[in-house]
Amino acid sequence: MLKRTRSRQRRRPMAEINVVPYIDVMLVLLVIFMVTAPLITQGVKVALPQEKAGGIPSPTTESLIITVDEFGDYYIDIGDEKNAPASEQILFDRIRVVLEYRPETPILVRADHRVDYGRVVRAMVVAQAAGAPEVGLVTVPPERREP
Repeated sequence: MLKRTRSRQRRRPMAEINVVPYIDVMLVLLVIFMVTAPLITQGVKVALPQEKAGGIPSPTTESLIITVDEFGDYYIDIGDEKNAPASEQILFDRIRVVLEYRPETPILVRADHRVDYGRVVRAMVVAQAAGAPEVGLVTVPPERREP
């Protein structure tokens, strides 16, 4: 009888994995990414003009955006120095390289509403000289006014 009691007292090895620590780590990482994601988004702040315009169809490829800030400085969203002002020659060179590899890339100009009109036109001319068949302008829809 002693043998039976001993065999009953033996415990079988547990084959379950405790996932609670993994869930805790996952939730901590989720909070960290939620807090840091808005900080990673960088760009040049511009106040876009508010105009009612028809939207352009969503392109199949990623578009190239030239930004003109309120001081008339140019920025282009490709390359290592996205947040550094670029000269017209740098704009021309980068746009030409992109269009050589992906000729269907849409070119858009995003300009502050306070910038001189000539600077915006100059950015469009540089893009067309680099080989862009069409250049679009980025605007935001006007705020609705309640009657």
